[in-house]
Amino acid sequence: MTSLSELQPETVPPDAENPRVKGRTPLQLAWARFRRDKVALVFLVVLLLIVVFALTAPLWASWTGHPYSATFPKTGLDENGQPIGPSGDFWLGADQLGRDVLVRSAYGARISLLVGIAAAVLASVVGVVVGTLAGYVGGVLDTVLARVMDITLALPYLLIAITLAVTFQVQSVAASLTMTIVVIAFFSFAAFGRIIRGQVMSIKQKEFIEAARSLGANRWRIMFVDVLPNLVAQITVLTSLLIPTSIVFESTLSFLGVGVRPPMPSWGAMLGEGSEVFQTAWWLLVVPAVLLLLTTLSFNLLGDAVRDAMDPRGDRQSGGK
Repeated sequence: MTSLSELQPETVPPDAENPRVKGRTPLQLAWARFRRDKVALVFLVVLLLIVVFALTAPLWASWTGHPYSATFPKTGLDENGQPIGPSGDFWLGADQLGRDVLVRSAYGARISLLVGIAAAVLASVVGVVVGTLAGYVGGVLDTVLARVMDITLALPYLLIAITLAVTFQVQSVAASLTMTIVVIAFFSFAAFGRIIRGQVMSIKQKEFIEAARSLGANRWRIMFVDVLPNLVAQITVLTSLLIPTSIVFESTLSFLGVGVRPPMPSWGAMLGEGSEVFQTAWWLLVVPAVLLLLTTLSFNLLGDAVRDAMDPRGDRQSGGK
C-alpha cells in the first residue's frame, strides 16, 4: 500500500535546481544594468583619464620642465612674438606669454573638477536639508523655505555672481576659489531642494511612514532614518548631474575674469585668452574647449546612465528583459 508521503511530490529548493541563481542587492542590480550601457562605460574611461590628467599635473610640469606660471619668451614665442604651436618642447603649444598650454590645461582640470565636485556636494547637502524640512514638516516652515527657493531660482545668478566678485575683490587664489564654490552652491541648491521636497512629500504618505508614527517614532528619526534612505538614488543622480553644471558655471566666471584668480590657470580663463588670438593660435581655444566639452559630456552621460541603472521600475538598457 502506498503511503501518503510517497504520493506527495518532492519539493526541491530553487537554488538546488540551479546553483547559479542567487539573490542580488539593489546595488548589484544597478551595477549590472550600468555595465550594459556601452556608451556610459566609454565615457567613464574618458572621465577617469581626465581625472588622472588632473592628478598628475605636477608630473607634467616636472617632465616638461615648464611650471604652470612660468613664461618662456625665447622658446615659447617666435621671432614675431607670437605663440608657437604644438612642438617637441610644447606638446600642445604655448600661449601669448610663452607658457605651456599642456601644463596649464592639467592644472585647469584640477580647478574645474575641484569646483564642480565641491560645489555640487555643498549644494546637495543644503538642498537635501532644506527640501527634507520643507517637505516633511510642512506648514509655515514649508511656505518660508519654498519661497526662499523660488526667490533664489528667480535671481539673475550670473549678474549677482559677477557683482559679488567685483565687490569683495578677493586677490588670493584660495579665497577666490572658496568664493566661487560658495556662489555656485548658493545658486544651485534651490533646484535641488525643490526636487527633494516633492519626493519627501510623496514618501511621507507611504504606509511604512504611518507605521513608524504609530510606533511612536519622533519626527527627526523618521526624516533621517526612514525618509532619507529612500532618497539615496535621487540624491546620487542629481548630484552627478549637478557637477557638469557647476563646472560650466566656474568656467563662465573665469572666462569673464571674476572666477579663480591668476596665476592659477582655469579652463574658462584659458578660453578667454584664446578667443583673442584664435585666428593665429587656434590651439589656445581648442584645447581647453575640447577638455571642457569632454568633461561635461562625460558627467552628463554618466548621470543619465546612473539614473537608468538605479530605476527599479524598468531596465531600459536591456530592453525590458
